[in-house]
Amino acid sequence: MTAVGVRVVQKVSSTRGFAKLAPHVVPALDRAVHRLTRGRVLLSAQMLPGVLLTSTGARSGLPRRTPLACMPEAGADGRSWLLIGSNFGRTEHPAWTANLLAHPDASVSWKGEDIPVTAHLLTGDERAAAWKTLLEFWPPYATYQARVEREIRVFRLTRRG
Repeated sequence: MTAVGVRVVQKVSSTRGFAKLAPHVVPALDRAVHRLTRGRVLLSAQMLPGVLLTSTGARSGLPRRTPLACMPEAGADGRSWLLIGSNFGRTEHPAWTANLLAHPDASVSWKGEDIPVTAHLLTGDERAAAWKTLLEFWPPYATYQARVEREIRVFRLTRRG
């Protein structure tokens, strides 16, 4: 995608209209494309890197699959990812964040590979440093945070085993 295209997508994704529509449309399209391509493609990953998170429901205990934008990190012990609970700037935390708080062991589908991970909620200085990096990576997160009173949750997922 060109630099102009990225700026247009960032501007559109920062609007309230997008915040109302996207949570209903984007995940459904992502799950369908992911299934059809046997885990190799997420539509939203054409703009931002993405994973398909499989977590355990906080209340139900059932597996929950959620396509999410992420920021990949190269860690000392292999690959890790930052996940941002922005919920497109909506007032409530997304359900997947409660799932990870209750059950931090999960898995991600990353470029067709299923990887077991453990989630860690970032707080304090660790969150502040990650947040700064995330805003450089995808500036609309600042718009999402300004729109809500809650602190947007940021998780670091690291490979297990």
